[in-house]
Amino acid sequence: MIQRNKDKSGILYGIGVGPGDPELLTLKAHRLINDCDILAYPAPEVGEGLALEIVRPLLKNETEFLPLRLPIAVSPFPAQQAYDQAAKLLEVPLEEGKRVAVICEGDPFFYGSFMYLFERLSGRFQTEIVPGVSSPMACAAVLKVPLVSRNEVLTILPGPLEETELEQCLLKTDAAVIMKVGRHLPKIRRVLRHLRLEHCAHYVEHATMHNQQIIPIENLEAQNVPYFSMILVRKIKSHVRSGAV
Repeated sequence: MIQRNKDKSGILYGIGVGPGDPELLTLKAHRLINDCDILAYPAPEVGEGLALEIVRPLLKNETEFLPLRLPIAVSPFPAQQAYDQAAKLLEVPLEEGKRVAVICEGDPFFYGSFMYLFERLSGRFQTEIVPGVSSPMACAAVLKVPLVSRNEVLTILPGPLEETELEQCLLKTDAAVIMKVGRHLPKIRRVLRHLRLEHCAHYVEHATMHNQQIIPIENLEAQNVPYFSMILVRKIKSHVRSGAV
């Protein structure tokens, strides 16, 4: 790839907008979403999506919006086609030399949809990543439960993992963040119960948003909880007051 082609084209920004509270955007993210020529955002097949909802109160300038219809699918093939189409949409303003900001919930490279656009476009266009507050940090903050301290090991676990794999991962770590809980809640609860970890687990949904809920695990009655829900597990209570590292 010839570098001068990149120099003549626009700039692609992958911007994390945090877990939901607009005040958790970084100063850099706030500046760039207002300075860009095009504000692209992941959106469902109908509607605007959460990322745009988060930043809308912070928009100061008239910006051209570009929705990227990226449906969540179990099969990778429809999703790959959607990312291919989204990348083609972004190519047009980038080739015209425009600054294009793609916003996504949380952080662009932490289970973020932007990483798939990055794979398709970063080889041809100048790209900059702006990190955002990730959902595990937001959940720990609203729960007032530390994730880890000292030499504890933290493991990030997607809820869709097979039950045996989820159990083995929990056995090998000091603390865990279980994400994408959704319809996988019954399986996750079985694993926590089997490992006798329910008393160490904390559940939160829509952290930092207006509809945030913190519910004790034993009080959860639903079999299917929101996609934006998370369970934090911490086996060991370290002595935070000691200040040891």
